[in-house]
Amino acid sequence: MIKISLITLFLLTSLYARENPFFPSQGEKDITYSSNQDTSLSSLKNVNITLPSQARVLEKVTVEFKNLDGSKESKSVELENSVDWHFPLVISQNGSTQTTKEDVKIPETKKAKQTAQKKQFEKIASIQNASFYVSGKMLKITSDDAIMRNFFMVKPHRIVLDFKRDANIKAFVQNNPNEIFSKIRVGNHSGYYRVVLELDGYYKYKLKKISGGYVVKLI
Repeated sequence: MIKISLITLFLLTSLYARENPFFPSQGEKDITYSSNQDTSLSSLKNVNITLPSQARVLEKVTVEFKNLDGSKESKSVELENSVDWHFPLVISQNGSTQTTKEDVKIPETKKAKQTAQKKQFEKIASIQNASFYVSGKMLKITSDDAIMRNFFMVKPHRIVLDFKRDANIKAFVQNNPNEIFSKIRVGNHSGYYRVVLELDGYYKYKLKKISGGYVVKLI
C-alpha cells in the first residue's frame, strides 16, 4: 500500500514539472542576466563640437548616456555664457588621461584670428580713395567720402557700403583668408563706388562715423 502511494505521488508531481528548468516558468518575471560577450568601448578622451557661425550665447549643455542595465538617461547643465564660434567646444573627462595641448588642436587660421584680436589696427588693403585697417572684429576705413547707404547680404555673408563719389576706380579684390573680413571687393558705379566686405560667417554689425572715416564693428 505504501509503495502504491509513493508511485501515485511521483506521477502527480511530474505533471507540474517544467519542460526546461533553465528558462523561467510562466508567471515569473524576467531578470537581467550577464553575458561573456565583450561589450567594452574605448574610453572618452575628448570630443570637439563646432558651433555654427551665428552662435553667440551657450545656454545649455545636454548629455545622453546609457546605464548599466541598458536604459538611457540625459543630464543637462544650464549656462549663460558668450562663445566665439571660431573655436570648438571640447568635451573631455578628467581622470588618468589628461587633456593636453596636442589633444586639442586649433587650426592655424583660427590662431591667426586669435592673434589679430590682440593687435592694434593693421592695414590690409588700400585703393585710390580709401584705406582699410583691421583689428579682430573691427574694420576701420579711412576716407573723405561719405557713405550713402549700407546693408547686409548673405551667401556669402557680406556688408555692402556705397561711397558717394563720381570717380573712375578700377575693380579691386583683396583676399584675407585668415581674417574675419575674408575678402574686400571694390567696384565703380555711376555717382558712387561700392565696397563689399565678405565675412567668414554670420554677424550683425554696427557702422560708426569717426574722424577721417568709418568703423565697422561686428557683433
